[in-house]
Amino acid sequence: MKPDIDELTPQNIVAFLGSIFERCGDEEYLGEPVTMGEHMLQGATIAEQNGQPEEIIVGALLHDIGHFTSEFGTFSMMDTKDRFHEEAGAEVLKQFLPSVITDCVRYHVAAKRYLCATKPEYFNRLSEASVHSLNLQGGPMEPAEVAEFATNPNLKQIIAVRYLDEAGKRTDMETPDYWHFAPMVQRMVDRHVASHN
Repeated sequence: MKPDIDELTPQNIVAFLGSIFERCGDEEYLGEPVTMGEHMLQGATIAEQNGQPEEIIVGALLHDIGHFTSEFGTFSMMDTKDRFHEEAGAEVLKQFLPSVITDCVRYHVAAKRYLCATKPEYFNRLSEASVHSLNLQGGPMEPAEVAEFATNPNLKQIIAVRYLDEAGKRTDMETPDYWHFAPMVQRMVDRHVASHN
């Protein structure tokens, strides 16, 4: 039984996110060869294996959580266009996690557009499904958009999560489950709470 979105607290958000992975993680990931859960767990696992900071690991773990928009009460059968999953995820998480993590969630789509504009070779990393979504999301950024995006104080972390997003699409990769990362997620929640007290 999933909790009401309005009843989420710093004490139960980590378990709620875990329940999403358990109930919805095996959903198809938009034409990719991995499931949604595998995709996010692979990104987080690669980050952990590479000794990335916990904020990057958690950012990679949760970057696509907004694809489960029905979990967040923002999905409607009347939808006819992009639900902006990055916004849906960030809106819920911003109450509980540091802004560096919610920025990684909110801007991972923009980061793809940014990298395609500033590093032409980045486009060659994109999967077929990622190229398709890039076109729906507005294509590479215009110079004015690039200049504005580059001012984000969390740009380095956002870009790191974006690279992990592309990396986490392997059919042959074993990963731990969400609960391996849950203590780390809780530490990030606690950090956010402490900074607001």
